[in-house]
Amino acid sequence: MLEDTDQAKEFARIQAEKDAAEEAERVEAERLAAAERAAAEQAKLDRLAGLERERLEAERLAAVAEAEQRAADAEAERLEAVIEAARLDLERLAAAEEAERLESERRAVIEAERIEGERIAAAEAARVEAERIAAAEAARLEAERVAAAEAARLEAERLAAAEAARLEAERIAAAEAARLEAERIAAAEAVRVEAERIAAADAARLEAERQAAEEAARQEAQRLADEQAAQLEAKRIADEHAAQLEAQRIADEQAAQLEAKRLADEHAAQLEAERIAAIEAAEREANRIAAEDAARREAERLAAEEAERIEAERLAAVEAERIEAERVAAEEAARIEADRLAAEEAARLEAQRLAEAEAARLQAEQAAKAEAERIAAEEAARLEAERVAAEQAARIAAERIEAERIAAEQAARAETVRLEAIRLEAERAAAEQAAQAEAQRIAAARLAEEAAAKQQQPAAPAAPIAPARVIEPKAAADTVVMIADDSKVVRVKTNRLLVNNQFQVAMAEDGLDAMKQIAERMPDVLITDVEMPGMNGFELTRHVRENPLTAHIPVIMISAEESYQTKAADAGVDVLLGKPYSDTVMIDHIQRFMRQGRG
Repeated sequence: MLEDTDQAKEFARIQAEKDAAEEAERVEAERLAAAERAAAEQAKLDRLAGLERERLEAERLAAVAEAEQRAADAEAERLEAVIEAARLDLERLAAAEEAERLESERRAVIEAERIEGERIAAAEAARVEAERIAAAEAARLEAERVAAAEAARLEAERLAAAEAARLEAERIAAAEAARLEAERIAAAEAVRVEAERIAAADAARLEAERQAAEEAARQEAQRLADEQAAQLEAKRIADEHAAQLEAQRIADEQAAQLEAKRLADEHAAQLEAERIAAIEAAEREANRIAAEDAARREAERLAAEEAERIEAERLAAVEAERIEAERVAAEEAARIEADRLAAEEAARLEAQRLAEAEAARLQAEQAAKAEAERIAAEEAARLEAERVAAEQAARIAAERIEAERIAAEQAARAETVRLEAIRLEAERAAAEQAAQAEAQRIAAARLAEEAAAKQQQPAAPAAPIAPARVIEPKAAADTVVMIADDSKVVRVKTNRLLVNNQFQVAMAEDGLDAMKQIAERMPDVLITDVEMPGMNGFELTRHVRENPLTAHIPVIMISAEESYQTKAADAGVDVLLGKPYSDTVMIDHIQRFMRQGRG
């Protein structure tokens, strides 16, 4: 019973040690799992921090690119304003030259009318003198014309030289601006490449540090695991050796008990034999043997007790050694855990320091970005102010030029209307005189033909046929196309289309302006709008068709109203194009008119 109790205690102790070892393994496994989770969480935080840095860098680069684009747009707008101002100056110069030309022509017409009146008044009285005076006047006019032509040529050469110099200056300025812009872009690109290189180097350094830290943590975990496994293996070997010794002791005790039982059985048989053989002396001998046996049993009991004491002392020593080993192992584990915690604390402090340094760097970058944005905003504001000032100056100049042009046009228009009335009256009188002379000539010819027919009786001649207008194909560079439209946008757009196709272009702001310009320079094709102040497109077309000198001009009308087809045809419009129309269709119609005429 005592041995069973000892065995149960020993089994319970071994089971308790095994449970304690399993619990220690479970705790260590949980600690390692927590460490792995902490490492994974730290890696995730590092990756998120890297992504955040990349996002901030991308936002900074996008802001820089946007600032550069805004600066480029502002520079382009400023250049467009300068070009528009130069174009307005050219238009003003052209308008001034046109006004001067009209004034010289008006004076020439007035002078011719005065000379013609003097010639008519003194024709009968001094025909010869008048012819001499007319010849002298013609020579003088020719000399003035030659002088005016020479002056105009010199002025044109001067303007051409000035325009060439201006274009050369603009080209040099544009080249310089392009060079400066290229240098600025190259510098910005170099800064961007350097920033990307530094960011890549920082990222590589951080990645190397992170990998080194992970490798160190992995090696430390591997070392701890190896040490823990070695301790567990040593403990397992010690437990196995103790179990072997305990089993050997139990087997020796069982063998001793069996041997004692065997000897007792042999001795009892011997006693029985002696009792049978020596019944007489058995009692005495039995008493002696019993005393000896009792003494032997007592000695065996004392020996067994001594062995149990020694075994208990041995077991106590083994237990004390085991407890000491466990204490040493616990102290070593505590020291290792303390070292691990200290390393983790150092790693945490290092990570915190790196995070603070990274935050400081990001804050510095944000401050630099804010400063760059402020500088870019100030530069954009300055460019915007310059652009607004340029636009204001251009607008004032344009308003002044427009006022001068309107005043000049109004004066020229009034003078043109007066001259046009005089010219039309003269043409009408000349046409009436020519018609009367032609009628008289035809009547005389008819009378002569009738007289000749009566004399010779020839076959009846055919009625005279009016000579047909001969259509000679013209090149685009020799073709003048007039645009009559009150919209400046439409005039500029159509002018750009025609100039790009090598046509000469004349532009009129309404029907009256178109009639005035047609009287001065007859176009080959007329493009007109419908709704215009003063004289609309239908009235302009009817005036063109009613005049025999302009009736041959093809007319292209632009309108969004399809109901104008009949009205346009009645007025004499050749082509009615809807809005919007194709540029190719417009050019095809003009080229067809140049090849075939209106027919």
